[in-house]
Amino acid sequence: MIAIFFTCACMAIAAGNGYADTREATGDNPASAQTPGASEALAESPSGAGVYVRDVEFLLAELPRRAGHFFETKGIDWERVSAEFREQVKSVKSDTDHVKLCQRLLARLRDGHAGLMNLAVKLPDESQGRRWTGPHLHLLARGEQVYVRDAFGNASRQGVRAGAEVARIAGLPARQWLDQCVRRMRDENGYSTDHQALYAACHWGLGDWSGTSFEFEWRDGTELKQVTLIRSGGANVAPWGPIFPPPGLQRLGRQSYGKTPAGFGYIHLRDVPGELPEQLDTMLAALGKVPGLILDMRANGGGGTDHPAVFGRFLRPDEPWRQYRGAGKNPFAGPLVLIVDAGTRSAGETVSAMLKEDGRAYLIGDSPTAGTSSRKEDLPAPSGLFTARFSVASNMRRVNGGRGIEGIGVPPHELVPYEPAE
Repeated sequence: MIAIFFTCACMAIAAGNGYADTREATGDNPASAQTPGASEALAESPSGAGVYVRDVEFLLAELPRRAGHFFETKGIDWERVSAEFREQVKSVKSDTDHVKLCQRLLARLRDGHAGLMNLAVKLPDESQGRRWTGPHLHLLARGEQVYVRDAFGNASRQGVRAGAEVARIAGLPARQWLDQCVRRMRDENGYSTDHQALYAACHWGLGDWSGTSFEFEWRDGTELKQVTLIRSGGANVAPWGPIFPPPGLQRLGRQSYGKTPAGFGYIHLRDVPGELPEQLDTMLAALGKVPGLILDMRANGGGGTDHPAVFGRFLRPDEPWRQYRGAGKNPFAGPLVLIVDAGTRSAGETVSAMLKEDGRAYLIGDSPTAGTSSRKEDLPAPSGLFTARFSVASNMRRVNGGRGIEGIGVPPHELVPYEPAE
């Protein structure tokens, strides 16, 4: 249930994320599509359940026809998926259960933009007046070890510190808990890559209703410490990128900017809004003349903007560079380092790929970007109970050897893993 609320809320954000592939999707009108095997399944279905079987069979036929070219890259066994959901739909007794089942089916696409929208079903409110929140803690997985990426608020006051190795979470070895969390989240929602799913588990996976708690055990040197972490406050499960940003940063929209202690310029982009070129003008003017610039796009949630105009802000005035030209009031033409992580999503990935692939920035990060950047398609269900949205073409097909970004991500020039001791 929570998965559907989360997915539907994300649909408005996902719609139209920038730099989409302009090619048209192939395929016939879904309203007239024949679904192989549907008549046999309907004949065997319980009385009154035909509408649910029809929707499931429709999705099982249409999704591989429209998005099946991603299956090999993402490791999807659609025959196994089909067998699983043909069996599970037999137990569906209500519209609510049906919508939940179909959301789980969409999750099998391993698509960070996939989900249900335009629901004709009023879902029950499970909050009981509570807020969905977290324990003021973010995690980081490195191999089999799990570390505290960041601790703040109540977690920090209880002695938890960034860089500490996590021993156990909710009674389980930390990596085992994290792996279970990944499986649970992938059952309910789509994640385009394994590293995107793991990153999500390290942040959103810690969330639950306010007032819930769990036991948390970590190593402080040679000593094991344990506290009870209670979830409270706002949306503190959401990642925000840098662990230790430069001090004294200024804010502009969701962006922040300033200088490092060594005098280099620093800009952290949390999203990619339409006005990003103008935001860059303002931030670059405030930074003035700097010997180099760090463009930090960790935890960038995407959006949509004029990509060539963004590129132009990193060239000399009117300077030609491949298909781009210098633009803006205060462009920066010096050395540019761009930082990404698995939380860099959608249009954040296309901006990163553009600056990397076209030779303007040196890309570093502890992993590739999320790998969820695509052109989407909306497909109404025969029942009219929902519309399925999913990826049908990868953005920036020229990267990754012609495979694009979806299901892969943008790999850095240099992988720079986090060092817990730092």
